[in-house]
Parts: sequence; structure tokens; C-alpha cells
Amino acid sequence: MININEVFETTNMIEHENLDVRTVTMGISLLDCADSSVEATCQKIEAKIKKYAGNLASTADQMAAEFGIPIINKRISITPASLVGAACCKTPEDYVTICKTLDKVAKELGVNFLGGFSAIVSKGMTQSDRLLIESIPQALSETDFICASVNVGSTKTGINMDAVRLMGETVKKTAEITKDRDCIGCAKLVVLCNAPDDNPFMAGSFLGVTQPDAVINVGVSGPGVVKAALDECHGKDFQVLCDTIKKTAFKITRVGQMVAQEAAKRLGVPFGIIDLSLAPTPAIGDSVADIIEAMGIEKCGAPGTTAALALLNDQVKKGGVMASSYVGGLSGAFIPVSEDAGMIAAAECGALTIEKLEAMTCVCSVGLDMIAIPGDTTAATISGIIADESAIGMINQKTTAVRILPVVGKTVGESIELGGLLGHAPIMKVNNYSCEEFISRTGSIPAPIHSFKN
Repeated sequence: MININEVFETTNMIEHENLDVRTVTMGISLLDCADSSVEATCQKIEAKIKKYAGNLASTADQMAAEFGIPIINKRISITPASLVGAACCKTPEDYVTICKTLDKVAKELGVNFLGGFSAIVSKGMTQSDRLLIESIPQALSETDFICASVNVGSTKTGINMDAVRLMGETVKKTAEITKDRDCIGCAKLVVLCNAPDDNPFMAGSFLGVTQPDAVINVGVSGPGVVKAALDECHGKDFQVLCDTIKKTAFKITRVGQMVAQEAAKRLGVPFGIIDLSLAPTPAIGDSVADIIEAMGIEKCGAPGTTAALALLNDQVKKGGVMASSYVGGLSGAFIPVSEDAGMIAAAECGALTIEKLEAMTCVCSVGLDMIAIPGDTTAATISGIIADESAIGMINQKTTAVRILPVVGKTVGESIELGGLLGHAPIMKVNNYSCEEFISRTGSIPAPIHSFKN
């Protein structure tokens, strides 16, 4: 039974500690929308998305009002578009047409983002995959709500270095074509290794082929709640620290579990998973960096930061899995620089560097996320950064990702303002020594020995 003290506690977390359900994401399979013509495929895509998600936004808003729990984003994820368009798309422009259809539907339904303009190329690229990747710069420049992702590696398959090289070039082209908007297209493009197929968070959200026709996945968030709890732990030992995070994560996840089950019931689709991730925002008091500093690190990025993040990630998972039997997605702590007020401050004062962020990605949920870099950074250097992150994911059997913005016309010491949840980003220094010869090699990096488990 829920007692009155728990009700008061949850109310306080919502009103004063930035507790929210970050996203209710409906996954929709579009495999049966494939057709021999682009026009017919687009018609089927529009009809199926509207069939399942027509009431998604209004239902989430109604639940938020009834329960008093903020539901920040309503999102849709789809089957990777390179699979849906394989039969009909003969040029990159055909994929741009599909992307515009998806954007039109997202706007009509009132959702915040639609993810799944994606290709899974960890072992190799089909012609359809290549066409979709080639379409990404134009597609993201001519749409508003679409997110694109490309999975270039996995622990089981290794890293497709041809795809890594191509994605470095794609990120550069996307930055160039959206340079009049501070390269916003790159904020909607992520390159992954070991991408999960039930992730409700953008920009890497898509619906895997093993999933049902439609499913509800929910992402909860509560960095401010964890920070407030840790403020009571100064001087306490690690056991108290861990138990406090674990208990807090349990409470946060229970809120998400309730919202997820009720949303699934009202929308008439199955409940999939809860993603336990602590997802920050640019708002003061809603920062993962602040949690790390509350543990006793003077500034995020100082020695001890990686250990503190590892502790946080592990305890969030341990508390969350006790609150829900269906946990998935990424589940841990996000460290997007532009979307976290504490990370922004740490980067601006020099405490946090890209190299330190790379070390932190070994123990967190994702990877190098929402990092602005000088616009003259080469495509090969971007590919090298993607390769490094993919190697961390492949070897450690975890998801890693790169969402990086080479801001055309700007350099270290300047910043960009993206607005909303995407926040504000200082331009961070990149190691300029060349990896061109390495990236120019063709083929793949083989899967590690520990991938052979059959």
C-alpha cells in the first residue's frame, strides 16, 4: 500500500526537485508499409502511424494533468527506415521524401520527436543503407522533428570502419548544410555501437525488428531528486551513499512504471520497458554533473569523476530493477554536455575535456553526447572519435554513441545556443593530430575474442 508520506514525498520531488517522466515513446513497426513505390510506401507509413499514435500526445497530456506528474516529451520510434524503404528507394532523394512524410505526421500528431530514420550497418552496408546515410544531411536540414541514427558496430560483429568513415563525412555535411542554425542537424544525428532496439530516448531511438506492431516504452528522469538526496549524505561512508542512490532510483522508477502501464492500457498497446536513465536538462538543479559534485568531486571532470559516475550508474540500475521487472533501453546516467548545466560549467572552466568525457563513457549509459567542436575539425578526426567510442562499446559489451556538432565558423572559446532541452554548448578543444591514414583503411575491425560464446 502507498502511504500518505510517500504521496507527500513524490509531490515534493515533482515540485522542488525536477522529477518528471522524460518521455513516453510509442514504437511502431513499419515493416508492413514497404511497397514498390515511394508514394505508396509514404501513404502506408502515414496511415499506420496515425492508426496507433493518433491519441498519443493527448493521452499523455491527460495523464499528466490527472496524476500531477510532468510528462515532458511524447515521441514515436519506428522500424529503421533503411529496411522500410529498401524496395522503393533508388536515390537519396527518395529517402528525403520518406523523411518529410515522417516529419509531417509527427507535426500533425503533436509529438516532440520521431526517431528511426536509421540504418543498422555493424556488419556491412546494403545499397539501401548507403542511400539512407547519403540522404541524412538533406533530410535533417529540411525537417524539424526527425532524428537519425546509424549503428556502426557491436560486440558480436566488430566495427564497420567503412561506415565509420562515411559517418564522419556525413556529420560534416550535416553541419555545413545547417550552419545557418548553429549546425542543428547534427544534434539530431547519432552514431552508435551496440544500439538497443527498445530505447525511448532520442536521437538514437528506433524500433527493432523483434518488437511487436506497437509498444510503449517510457524514460524516467530525476537527477534533481538524486542530488537532493545526496545533499543529506555529506561525510557519510560509501554504503550510505550507495543505499541512498539505490532507494531514490527505486522511487523514481515506480513513478515511471505507473505512467507506462497506464499509458499502454489507455492506448491499447503493450507495455515494453522502463528506461532508468538519469537524463539531465539545462535547468538549474537538474544535472548529473551536480550529482557527481555532491559526492565530493570539486568540479565534474576532476580526478575521481569516472569512479563517481560508475557508482551512480550501478546504483541507479540496482534500484531501478527492483521497481520494475521490465527494464531496458540505455538505463543509467546521460552526460550530454549542452543539456546539463553542470557539464556546461565544467567544460567552460576547463575541468571537463573530451578526453575525460571519453573515459567517463566507459561506465555511463551512452557516450560523447551533444559536444560542440570547432567547425574546421576534419571528417577523418570525427571518424576517429566515432571509432574510439565504438571500440569502448564493442570491448565492454555496452552501448556507446557519438552525437557531435562541428560548428561551422566557430572555434574554442566561442559557444552556440540551441535552445530548449538541447541547451547551450561551449566549443571544446579537439586533438588535432591526424588519424587520416588509419581511417582511410577499408574493411572492419573484427569482433573481440570474448564475443565468441556459442
